[in-house]
Amino acid sequence: MTIRLSVRGLLVARGAERIAGPLDIDVSSGEALVVTGENGAGKSTLLRTLAGLLPAGGGTIRVAGALGPDGEPARGLAEVAHYLGHRNAMKAGLTVGANLDFWRRFLGGAEGLSTREALEAVGLSGAERSPFGYLSAGQQRRASIARLLVARRPAWILDEPTGALDAASQALFAGLLAHHLEAGGLLVAATHQPLGIEALELRLERRRTALSGAEAGPGIADADLAAAEGWS
Repeated sequence: MTIRLSVRGLLVARGAERIAGPLDIDVSSGEALVVTGENGAGKSTLLRTLAGLLPAGGGTIRVAGALGPDGEPARGLAEVAHYLGHRNAMKAGLTVGANLDFWRRFLGGAEGLSTREALEAVGLSGAERSPFGYLSAGQQRRASIARLLVARRPAWILDEPTGALDAASQALFAGLLAHHLEAGGLLVAATHQPLGIEALELRLERRRTALSGAEAGPGIADADLAAAEGWS
């Protein structure tokens, strides 16, 4: 089944401030879009908006051809997408296996890999019983990438996914991305580093303007967003 992400006139905003846009984006099965731009250009905010974690200042985000967890056509991208942000979204005091088991249940991972298989795929064989907090930064990132594999979702939204990865791990991750696209998935990623795959590019330029009264949503302070996503 071919899925398509269609974005029209999207205004990326933080409260009453427009960060980027209007943007038109089209990504289909087998395609990757890499979002680039200097710090503060709105890359993370765009991805969080696509993932449904922040309200848009205007425009539409539609996904066609994908089924939601209930077997009905997806009503939004968030229903069929994995989001991997700056933070790993794993509990430090739980084992790697317990973390991944939670995400499988939460995301409905009947079609995903087993925890053991997912860890093997990211080069962490044998780490299932290790507390997540005991892992190195690179190992923690690879364990969080394994979360993408324990529940199959056709859209991946990834924010600086290769942070803390060494060269060998980056090459391994490039293979996972290629397999995801070959299997009919789509990808939207913000990154400063090459991902090792062919991709369309969307470059954002740093600019901020006030939204109109009709567009502006409830105020969200930059500090609150930074705390939520772990921005530096």
